[in-house]
Amino acid sequence: MTSISPLNSVHLVGDHGNFKNKNSDEIINIKELKNFKIFQIVKFKKNKKNINDYKLSGLDFPDKLRVSENNDVRILWIGPNNWLALSATVSLSEEIAKSLSNDEFAITDLSHSKAIIELSGKNVKEVLKKGCPINFNDINKNEVVNSIFNGIAITLDFISDQPDKIRVMCLRSFGESLYHSVTDASLEFGYKAF
Repeated sequence: MTSISPLNSVHLVGDHGNFKNKNSDEIINIKELKNFKIFQIVKFKKNKKNINDYKLSGLDFPDKLRVSENNDVRILWIGPNNWLALSATVSLSEEIAKSLSNDEFAITDLSHSKAIIELSGKNVKEVLKKGCPINFNDINKNEVVNSIFNGIAITLDFISDQPDKIRVMCLRSFGESLYHSVTDASLEFGYKAF
């Protein structure tokens, strides 16, 4: 079965907006991330074990607003006893089956239900400030925030701060609207879509 990406009909590769006579570091880079395995992992209330007793792909489950990562997997804290595990390279379902029990965790495959847009460049936070009410000055690398962007529920995963690189995730059905909102906010700086 062939997978169709959430942004298949709107993501247009090339240069857009006010990009002329600008250095490459001044332009926003926008990329759709595809073929990620995404699992939501929720610890049951009846599970009295400490979350620090568990590991996934050699990683601890992160604390509030934090991310754990290695070369293959990122685990994002998205709420109390609630995480998202993402990978583009390893079989997360096998890793989860080895590490976590269905009696102790609710495990849901969300791989085909999310749209992921990765933004990078020195003005990324300025773009996101146009539609998101959080204080970007207080957020650093390997932190995660749930918020909204122009009324669309999103998860922001802060990958890097040299230069800024942020993944913006939303439900697949809102992907095109989010993409239009983000690219519209990027026109002022100019953006290159990959």
